Amino acid sequence: MNHAQLTALGRALRLLGEHGEALSTQTPDARLHEVKADLRRALDLLDETVTTAAPATRCPEHPNGPVDESAPDLCLLCETRRRAARRSEVDGAYASYARRAAEATAPAPSRYGVREDRPQPQQRWLPELWNGREWQLCGTPRRDRREAELFITAQRRAPRAAPAYRLVHEFTDYEVVRIWGHPVRTDIEPMGNPPMGNPPLGNPPLGNPPPGNP
Repeated sequence: MNHAQLTALGRALRLLGEHGEALSTQTPDARLHEVKADLRRALDLLDETVTTAAPATRCPEHPNGPVDESAPDLCLLCETRRRAARRSEVDGAYASYARRAAEATAPAPSRYGVREDRPQPQQRWLPELWNGREWQLCGTPRRDRREAELFITAQRRAPRAAPAYRLVHEFTDYEVVRIWGHPVRTDIEPMGNPPMGNPPLGNPPLGNPPPGNP
């Protein structure tokens, strides 16, 4: 469409708009014949301006392409492309699933297996108490640190609480992350006697005196 065609077509359409606004029940037939002539003039201008066929689809990429009534844009080419993409997506998902299943059932190439065949390390939180000589486990290992700390808090409030508690993080190795109280080594021998191997203070050890002493 060149500038002259655009100007003429715009003038004809504006004139038709004025005719539409002026229509009423008292419009004479002579005026209707004038409207008819202006309509034909506008149609002729449109025929001269439009050089392509009317679009058969609502697709901006293929307006005159083959029609598919089931497609949202009536375009057979685009609908075929969309169907192929959906089919490829489904087939690809199935292929990925089949590949993972085959890998899961395949034997390990080594007697020790590969990294994916070995179980992943899991972390636990171990509540321990001080029994006077060493640390010992005082509850079930927890998977949650907060839950283990709440358990130790309840144990410390018990009537026969231990002198000290601690929380140990177990994850491939052991790491002490927190200690409650003071783990002091105490005497657990009966009648208050010192442990074997530690003679009382002030008593000389049994046996021969060292050389040089009378």
